[in-house]
Amino acid sequence: MELPWLGRLQPQLLGILRIVVGLLFLEHALSKFFAFPVPFPVHPLPPLLIAAGVIELVAGVLVTIGLFTRIAAFIASGEMAVGYWMQHFPSGFWPLANKGEAAILFCFVFLYIAAAGPGAWSIDGARLRNVPIH
Repeated sequence: MELPWLGRLQPQLLGILRIVVGLLFLEHALSKFFAFPVPFPVHPLPPLLIAAGVIELVAGVLVTIGLFTRIAAFIASGEMAVGYWMQHFPSGFWPLANKGEAAILFCFVFLYIAAAGPGAWSIDGARLRNVPIH
């Protein structure tokens, strides 16, 4: 069954996906560095988690506002792939058991955004059109 009206909303839905996923990613950095909205369970942060937090902070902001979206999303996707294989997979094969579902979802959603672009309401889109953001 085709839903043509839904297809017409593709740029807006991609923009909403980008904003929501960017904010969720940013939340991980805020937890690591500012204990907001909840403190990160590991302190002091080891160097690898500091690096991950920096990527989450920068990529989270850039993806949310839609600036350098494709490269930021690609880097975030890579971080999540590395995070999954280093932190989750050693605890078992199944993502539900190794608590790696979020890392896998972030990885592939960011990879999709890197390929598809920012969608609606992005600074990248406004720069390409040279018009104000609506």
